[in-house]
Parts: sequence; C-alpha cells; structure tokens
Amino acid sequence: MLEVLGLGPAEEAVYSALLARPTASAQELAQQTGLDRVESARILLDLAARGLVALATEAGSGAPDSSGRGPDRYRLTPPSVALAPLLVEQRNALHRAEAAYSMLTEQYRSAAAHAAGSVVEVVVGVEQVAHRFHQLQRGAQQELLVFLIGAPIAVPREDADVSESSALDRGVDFRVVAAKDYLDDVDVARDLRAAISAGLELRVVDSLPLKMIVSDRDRAMVPLDVAGSDGVPSAIVVHRSGLLTALVHLFEREWVHARPLYTTTTGVRVDAQADPQPTEGELEVLSLLLAGISDRRAASQLGLSIRTVERRTRRLMDLAGADSRLQLGWHAARAGWL
Repeated sequence: MLEVLGLGPAEEAVYSALLARPTASAQELAQQTGLDRVESARILLDLAARGLVALATEAGSGAPDSSGRGPDRYRLTPPSVALAPLLVEQRNALHRAEAAYSMLTEQYRSAAAHAAGSVVEVVVGVEQVAHRFHQLQRGAQQELLVFLIGAPIAVPREDADVSESSALDRGVDFRVVAAKDYLDDVDVARDLRAAISAGLELRVVDSLPLKMIVSDRDRAMVPLDVAGSDGVPSAIVVHRSGLLTALVHLFEREWVHARPLYTTTTGVRVDAQADPQPTEGELEVLSLLLAGISDRRAASQLGLSIRTVERRTRRLMDLAGADSRLQLGWHAARAGWL
C-alpha cells in the first residue's frame, strides 16, 4: 500500500508493525515481521533518517548490549507529518509526468510529415488493428462511444470483452449503439447482458452506416473496406479534428433515436420504442438545473460524471425540441415533467 510513497515491502512491514504499538525495538519488530534482527535494525535506521520513525529511548528495556544499555526503542512519527511530504512529492512527480506527456503528444503531432497525417492514420493488419483498438479502450478515462455492426474481424469478441470490462471497472461512461442483427448471436446477447449489468448502456437501431469506437472524444477508429485489399483488415485512426467532431455528432444522433436495450432473465430485450418521457435520472438532473445549479455541482450532488449530466440534458432538450435551456424549462413546466 505504501510502495507508491517509496517504501518497499520489508519497510512497509516494519512500519505497519510499529503502527500497532507505542514503541518497539528492532528485535521485537523482527519477531513480529519475520525479518532477521540486523535487517530490522537497518530498516529502522533508514526510516529514522527519512523522518518516518524516531528514537523513543536510548536505554530501553530488555537485554543490554555490549555497552551495558538496553536496546534502542523506536516510535512512529505522526503519519500526517511524516508522510505528507512524500505525498506532495509524488503528486508533483505526477504533474511533471502529465506535462511531459502533453509535450510529447504535441511534438508527435507536429512532426507529422503531412498535415493530413496528423489527423488520419491508416493502420493495416490484424495485429496492428487489434493493438490500436485496445489502446483506445484501455486508454479511455471518461467516455467510450461505440457502433457495433457485423461480425468481429480483427478483434475477437472475447478479447474485446476484457478491454470492455476494464473500462467499466474504471468508471468510464460506456455507450454502445448496435445494429439489430448484431444481437442474433446467442453468445453475443449473453455477453451484452453481463456488460449491461456492469454499467454499459446499450441501444439498438435497424442499421448503422459504419463500425466505430471513439475514446474520450480525442481519438476514433473506423474500419476500412477497401476493394482489392486481399482481405487484410485495415482501419483509420482519426485524431482530434473536424472529422472526429462529425463522428461524435453522428453517434449522438443515432443514440437519441435508438431503442434502449434491457436485460431479462434469459438474455436481453429491445424496447419497442424509445421512451418519449424523461427517465427518473433525467428528471433529477432537470430539477437541479431549473434550480440554477451548474452542471458540475449537479454532477457532484448526484454522484455522476459531468458527461453523464450533459448527456441527460441533451436528451431532455431533444425530447422537448428545445434549442436552449430556457426553452427546456418552459416545455418541462408545460408538459408537467416536474
């Protein structure tokens, strides 16, 4: 647990053992942790040098050493005092790493030989396509938007499920629109039922124009179907640009008109029609917005992400046919939503 603050396993064992008692000698801690006395004494001296422990007595109880004194005893320095500088140091290191990451990303984009090369990247081959797909899913921190059509080509369904589960475990806002025939496979329906139970939101349409994944609205990947490609899978990776904005807009339009998918005891069921009325969660967002609360505060009060609040607000405006939040409030009052 304390490795992130610079303590190794043996150091953490000694530190944790001392945490449960007022003072202790190297011999006592060695017996408690299973380390030998010399190693325990060395670790205590190192922790003392770093300010994590302090010498409690110079002549403690127990068998005297060669000088006639009892063994030295140590106590913990209050963690709020001793560990705070280490935590600050780690935070500063993370900030420096983030700054370096941003700089390297910009340098990479600037070094592209052609202007279009920094916007669209062509990826060819099963391994390369699968690698970039997993990069997009595993690198997402806030949101994943996915179109599903046809059978998987470069990325087997079981491999996609692993990345999918990892994203859901991280709390990523994961929305999927699937073509209706994608659910015909029994195994796919079973996997989707488990994913929906884990937090994935899924809707269904009769057809989709393309297969796609968008990660944090920063990058997207779209498979290519090029005549004469000898069946070798290929795709384009689209970086932040007007093209990426258009792909996100396409997803949002399909999402609004798609039919929700619900889990059942035997699989999944498509709702006959998208619900024309706001959901309970959307009404919670609406009530806070009409009270003058900002999106950020609403997200905090409801325990949601900013993107979820914005998405629910967008759907409310679509249902109301409103172009502004003022019009949304007028329609909500007239329709009796609240």
